[in-house]
Amino acid sequence: MATQRTKRDYCWTCGADQQHRQLDKKEEDWLKERLGRSGVGEFWLCVNVLDADSGKQCRNLRTGFNKKPFAEPIKVPVLD
Repeated sequence: MATQRTKRDYCWTCGADQQHRQLDKKEEDWLKERLGRSGVGEFWLCVNVLDADSGKQCRNLRTGFNKKPFAEPIKVPVLD
């Protein structure tokens, strides 16, 4: 099993530095379909927990160099 890379970076929907991780395979496939692109390796997912009771995460996307790559936020759904 591959180790998932994480980093702390600014999330513009949370308004602060938060932990981000690279997308897993299912999330990458979802985003490729959503954006109509063949590669999405530059995207990072905010894993800030917004609700401690439910464990709901922010899940906003950013790239390594762009904290706001989309006019409206794209949040990756939880995929089974």
